[in-house]
Amino acid sequence: MFRVKICGLTSAEDAEIVSRAGVDAIGLNFYPESPRYISVDQALHVVQETAETVARVGLFVNATDDEVCTAYDHLGLDFIQLHGDEPPEYLLALGGRPVIRAFRMGPSGLTPILRYLEACNLPEVNLQAVLIDAYDSQRYGGTGETADWQQLADQRARLEELPLILAGGLNASNVSEAISTVRPNAVDTASGVETNPGAKDARQVAAFANAAKRAFASLGS
Repeated sequence: MFRVKICGLTSAEDAEIVSRAGVDAIGLNFYPESPRYISVDQALHVVQETAETVARVGLFVNATDDEVCTAYDHLGLDFIQLHGDEPPEYLLALGGRPVIRAFRMGPSGLTPILRYLEACNLPEVNLQAVLIDAYDSQRYGGTGETADWQQLADQRARLEELPLILAGGLNASNVSEAISTVRPNAVDTASGVETNPGAKDARQVAAFANAAKRAFASLGS
């Protein structure tokens, strides 16, 4: 599993920025209503400029399974990241392709998330990790708001061995605290390293990557 992910890349220039910063993974946003949306053809140019050591993650919201699988195969992605209302049985239609399931954690904490994950516990489902984002009933992530770190830290053990990716309002100034509090397996940001939606800032990306790596190193893992 990667450690530091920058999501919402929209250009080859963004790919060069994150590659130079030593980021472990990138996110390509295929949700048409997002300000960071790119088409599969545009994403191909980003992938081609991304270092081979960087994992490619495709982000989808309520797309058809055929759309998801076609993009995954065409671009040679490493993970499918689902951010919408896809039911557990949807994951069966992805043919064993590796999935990161994203959730917006609300006041009920991990309880509804764990119920969902239990329904996904099938040999045909290749669930690699969960991503926890800030709760917003109107938007599927990308809000720039932070999740409830303490609530997540208190319930972290309930995920057992399933890797946790922490997202939501992370930037170079707060990612160290987030990692020390929650102890996730990875962190993910988009708006926290941008000059405007979809345009990554080289200094902010480098600062975020460096801060996250130092925080992970301090955990001894």
